[in-house]
Amino acid sequence: MSNPIRLASVSLDCADPSALAAFYARLLGVEVAYDSEQFAALRLGGVWLSTQRVDQYRPPAWPDGEPPQQVHLDMAVSDLEAGEAAAIAAGAVKATVQPSPERWRVMIDPAGHPFCLSTLIPENA
Repeated sequence: MSNPIRLASVSLDCADPSALAAFYARLLGVEVAYDSEQFAALRLGGVWLSTQRVDQYRPPAWPDGEPPQQVHLDMAVSDLEAGEAAAIAAGAVKATVQPSPERWRVMIDPAGHPFCLSTLIPENA
């Protein structure tokens, strides 16, 4: 029997949904599938990554702070240095705090959300 529930989308709060969706489209090499003033979305296989406008948005303060990180994305890469360079070229910045840089790199997207680049995620996960 198949499960009637599946993960359909991960949504990120932000001040500018179009700009954040454009960043993730560059980072992941995909097209923005839907774009409006309040919401934008990317299709990533069977899951969507969406960005939604929040009035008075405040980015998370990583690794500690207010507001705290509540969710983050993990991106699989085969080479940490190349992945980091590609993320920076797309518009990310490298986080000051790097807990385990030989295993993963913490990056910050243009809206302030941390995300990680990792070689630890199997290719067919």
